[in-house]
Amino acid sequence: MKIIIIGAEAAGMSVAAKAKRVNPEAEIIVYEASNITSFGACGLPYFVSGEFDDPNYMSELKPEDFAQKGITVKTHHTVLAVNPDEQIVIIENEGDTFSDHYDKLMIATGGSAIIPPVKGTEKDNVFTLKTMEDGLILKKLLQDDTFKNITVVGSGFIGLELVEALTHLGKQVRLFERLDRIMPEAFEPEISDLLKAELEQYNNIDLHLNESIETITGEDKVAGVTTDKGSYPTDMVILCTGVRPNTQFISDIGLDMLPNGAIRVDDHGRTSLKNIFSAGDCATVWHAQLKRDIYSPLATGANKLGRIIGDNIVGGDKAFKGVLNSAAVKLLSVEAGRTGLSEKEVKEAGIPYKSILLNDKNHANYCKGQAQLTIKLIYHADTKAILGAQVFGKNGGAVHRMHALSVGIMTGLTTEDLAFLDFAYAPPFARVWDALNIAGSIAK
Repeated sequence: MKIIIIGAEAAGMSVAAKAKRVNPEAEIIVYEASNITSFGACGLPYFVSGEFDDPNYMSELKPEDFAQKGITVKTHHTVLAVNPDEQIVIIENEGDTFSDHYDKLMIATGGSAIIPPVKGTEKDNVFTLKTMEDGLILKKLLQDDTFKNITVVGSGFIGLELVEALTHLGKQVRLFERLDRIMPEAFEPEISDLLKAELEQYNNIDLHLNESIETITGEDKVAGVTTDKGSYPTDMVILCTGVRPNTQFISDIGLDMLPNGAIRVDDHGRTSLKNIFSAGDCATVWHAQLKRDIYSPLATGANKLGRIIGDNIVGGDKAFKGVLNSAAVKLLSVEAGRTGLSEKEVKEAGIPYKSILLNDKNHANYCKGQAQLTIKLIYHADTKAILGAQVFGKNGGAVHRMHALSVGIMTGLTTEDLAFLDFAYAPPFARVWDALNIAGSIAK
């Protein structure tokens, strides 16, 4: 069996490693357009901030490491086209073009940063933060005191993590979000308000909600930005407005896709075309609660579905239980996490539900570091099964409680179960009745 994998990042290399373990005789060839393998973009904001300086931490495995496992990785090889009828791919390398035949194909081409429809994005000192090259360039430039005033566009995960990084670097930051609250796609309004309050405590952060960038001004390089509400000087613009699947080169081969170009896959990682699988930022992922595919470009889902595909691509029949769209963000002195369905998603699914919002404390009041802990639970109105949860608090304790709620949702835990769940107790970590117990108790 010959397996070709397009893309050598999280999903692609998870497939390669698992498939080789299951079937050591399989021939596995990975084509990667860049010279980077096993790259994790999640570390980029922390690399830029100086939390660590060795970029290899984000890409620890090299082609020679995979070669020792019997997996061939060819970097600087760009797949130009796929012919599903003949089961071949067309590849370009250093000006030469050739074809290669596959028995099974894995598409793991990831995603690219979305460039919004703003005039002037081609100017110098306009950046995105998605690739290793992006990170290397930004890290170097931001050491220069010439760049003092930085504009960040978009308040998603990368946008907020960048705001924190820039704050640590001593920059003056202006953050623009075109909608009326922070992280509107990820968090409930109550959590968004708490994140907003955190930003407003810092004199070097200027938050602009309900305001859209229209033009990046300047001659050859950035001098400022003009929005639908005003004009502001800036030395650099960093666009953090989402991810677009890298699937343009296969848009006409008959794959079932979402309107944004994400390849639709089932709970086995199979696409609509025979012998073709997909995962990662270029594809959908199965949702454990909704029992359908969604677009959720997160590393966790990419790696896990990739491992499932690694079994299935060599003849297995494993179903992925799916994701809960769990995610977390650290912002300066606070953190927030989410798991399961939001109120909007529950309403759209037609599920009868109730919700509660609890403001409590993270641990005993006589231990240092006691802080507010906010928990929102969304649960089934009849069965009391937990459907979704979001947690906010000072760094250390909030997101870890969200992990417990993730387990609860996957195992069908009810609010009544949560009220009496036996969490570990010690004054520095919790109170006798943990905040999660209390949340379960008041969710009637």
